Amino acid sequence: MRLPLLLPLFLLGGCAWEAGEGFAVLEPTVRAAYAPEDSRLTPDGYRRLSSDYQVRLTTATMRLERIELTASSGGGGGGTFDPANPPPGYSLCHNGHCHRDDGALIDYEDIAAELGGGGSSTQTVATLPVGDVNLLAPETRPVTCSPACELPSGTVSRGQWAVTGLTLEGLARDGRDLPRFAGEKPFRLEVAPGGASSEPLAVLRGDLDIPSDREHAPRVRLALQLEMTSRIFDSVDWALPQPEGNGTVDLTAAANAPAREAILKGVAELAPSAEVTREAR
Repeated sequence: MRLPLLLPLFLLGGCAWEAGEGFAVLEPTVRAAYAPEDSRLTPDGYRRLSSDYQVRLTTATMRLERIELTASSGGGGGGTFDPANPPPGYSLCHNGHCHRDDGALIDYEDIAAELGGGGSSTQTVATLPVGDVNLLAPETRPVTCSPACELPSGTVSRGQWAVTGLTLEGLARDGRDLPRFAGEKPFRLEVAPGGASSEPLAVLRGDLDIPSDREHAPRVRLALQLEMTSRIFDSVDWALPQPEGNGTVDLTAAANAPAREAILKGVAELAPSAEVTREAR
């Protein structure tokens, strides 16, 4: 039998499971960085873009309000999902997700599966508050879990990163022999939602596979990672935004909405990753 073989392993660590204890315990860390891409790097530190423009960042900070870890479970009744008429418990459906009453952001397909019968529903099993991160000086940051790092039975299948602030400063120039504008063009972008209940700038989703059961080692080291690259600037026509009186292009200004939206679209397409290692307690 498996039980006699497993018991000594857990007792050696002095941490046999007790009543009410989670099936797995997370030890999460978060690291977010502006990642180097050697194929795009110029000798003086600029990054080549697919448009033949080049960009060098001097400031890059992001506010990660929270990372929600969600788990899937079976169930669901009959019915169909209409974003214009969300089911009880959901509201503010747009951009591919709805707000659940507990504050979680749930994808349309997950709500549809919940309503469709025989599908699966999702629940947030842990929320990890992060805060401001410096993408140019990345650090691996231990984070806490709310309500706790002990997971219930199930499988954590997704991490949802809520980006609620972004500040980028740097220089743009043209890499062509016949440049579309002369010299270097300083720029600044600073965006954040308008209030506590405002929608995040972006919700980034990364797949996970973390079983929480009696079959796997209970101690889960979860290294969550996000890499932003110069590709977020590829769709910007840097010849169009014009500097203000101080000589800097303000990408937050209404006149520069196309450039700003192109950058934010690139940010929204970022895909977080994770490394998971498990140990006995």
